[in-house]
Amino acid sequence: MEERWSTEHVLSLAPDPASLKAAGKLSGPAPWSATGTGRGALWGLCKGSGSTPYRTAVELGTPAYTCSCPSRKFPCKHALGLLLLWAAGPEAVADGAAPPDWVEEWLNGRGQAAADRAAKQQAKAAKVAEADPEAARRRAEKRSARVAGGARELRLRLADGVRRGLADPPPAGAWEEVAARMVDAQAPGLASRVRTLAEAPSDELLEEYAMLHLLAGAYGRIDTLPEPLAATVRARVGFTTDTAELLAGPTVRDRWHVLGSRDTADDRLTTRRVWLRGAKTGRPALLLAFGRPGQAPDLALPTGRVLEADLAYHPGARPLRAVLGTRYGGPEPAPAAAPAGLPLAGALAEYGAAVAEDPWLDSWPAVLTDVVPVRTPDGWQLTDGVHTLPVRRGALPEPALWRLAAVSAGHPVTLFGECGHRGFAPVTAWDADHRPVPLG
Repeated sequence: MEERWSTEHVLSLAPDPASLKAAGKLSGPAPWSATGTGRGALWGLCKGSGSTPYRTAVELGTPAYTCSCPSRKFPCKHALGLLLLWAAGPEAVADGAAPPDWVEEWLNGRGQAAADRAAKQQAKAAKVAEADPEAARRRAEKRSARVAGGARELRLRLADGVRRGLADPPPAGAWEEVAARMVDAQAPGLASRVRTLAEAPSDELLEEYAMLHLLAGAYGRIDTLPEPLAATVRARVGFTTDTAELLAGPTVRDRWHVLGSRDTADDRLTTRRVWLRGAKTGRPALLLAFGRPGQAPDLALPTGRVLEADLAYHPGARPLRAVLGTRYGGPEPAPAAAPAGLPLAGALAEYGAAVAEDPWLDSWPAVLTDVVPVRTPDGWQLTDGVHTLPVRRGALPEPALWRLAAVSAGHPVTLFGECGHRGFAPVTAWDADHRPVPLG
């Protein structure tokens, strides 16, 4: 029997508000027939405007979706509506049913595709292992020289800006031109940070200059840095590590508690951030997934569940970002208790230790215990009766902050989020019954 998802988790999968609104109209039993769940899948027939109902199915482990409707959004409104119907309880969708032929065919096709992808990854790994190491070394040296040249130019541009005076901004488009130069130098990480200079508030501009200057300077002497710090610098400058290469290296197997997730979107991409913590190792991890416009990211782990799996961390002085490897079963319910955490002072000390190893960290994941959200004239704050920490401005919309206050009801709560020098960004709270409440 598949563990039913919460309504909040289903809603988090919607690719846009329009799909969410349309799915609400399909969340009742009236338009559905031949529904069922089994073999890790959910399916049903949804009555549409034509004579033939839409065939809709969801593979719950990944998750993945299929629907005979013409929508190009994933999941479409029918898949979301079916998931909402299933989340309502066993009265709506029966458990333990045998999948119909069309669902079996889709699941078998997905299984074959997964096997083909695994074979391709193995072939790619073998090709990398057999590649000419001398040619790879020459390519790496050529790119390193180009990035180093871009970093030198960036330091000169930043120095010119300081001499000119930060109160006298450069002409419109000047930073975009510098960012383009960094792209040409194969340093997309530097380009991304340069673009933020055009939008940085005046009281934060010197800080942004300094951190960018420090990063460019660090790459200029990367051969002298300790390897963990050098790996951090490479990653922040824009060097990437292939997922297959990471998974071929050391992995960490644990029962990972899903502490929370958050989606951000722009015109080109939706980014999903999922935070985990190992039950045995205690290590935090951040998984990233991406989706094109109109398509939700393909990684969906319900907040509050536990997943036994292998993770491979990206190298760095303070490893956090990871990729998901082999799963040993699906997400399971977490223990009926809020996760262990730290007081405010302990969370700040942990963030300080992380920054000492990676100076470009804006924040570090933390679980706070026994904190109360308070609305003050200066904005929202968290207090544990001894210390206070501001809620980072813009981290959550105002309704979400009032939702946090409602969960607390004036009493201490356990709260997960990101702790940084600009305050705390809440992601998940646990209510009085120790149930996770996603915020945002």
